[in-house]
Amino acid sequence: MATAEVYNPTTVTDPKSTWFVVPTDTLSKLRFLVKLVEVLLSFVAFILEEVVTSCISCSALYFFEFISCTAFLFTLLLLILLSTKLHRKVGITCWPSLDFIYTAVIAALFLLASIVFSADNSKTSLEQTAVAFGFLSTAAFVVDVVLFWKNNGFPWKKEGKPEASNGNATPATHETERLNTE
Repeated sequence: MATAEVYNPTTVTDPKSTWFVVPTDTLSKLRFLVKLVEVLLSFVAFILEEVVTSCISCSALYFFEFISCTAFLFTLLLLILLSTKLHRKVGITCWPSLDFIYTAVIAALFLLASIVFSADNSKTSLEQTAVAFGFLSTAAFVVDVVLFWKNNGFPWKKEGKPEASNGNATPATHETERLNTE
């Protein structure tokens, strides 16, 4: 009891000790919201596809199911990792590249799956609604890619920054005169 009286007035909580850290160097608030929308839309597309009870040609349905489930689960995982301190503990150092490439690939695959499923279904309202959510999810992933590109450029492109060398930045200029001239 006495220790609480001594330490409480002078102890300040660390504001960086929270588990949720948005914005970060890898995820802005806007992109966090877009990723949250991606998760929700791909989840709704997956659930709507799962409710379909019969299909004439099921291969398009199964492809759409695989892509929507993959997009939901992996985007949720990426969102959790990038919005918490966990991304620092995983051991991956190329988060921007991983995020950009993953989001672009899922956008392309979701577009392809939505096109294939819209062309080959029974035209029930449930299937058409699932296709609509597939296209909405595709749009969300495309918006995320565009926002990333506009804010950061391509992640693998070097922008004239000096490369790190052993933890220290390399000097930009070199010494041209000798110190001891005789």
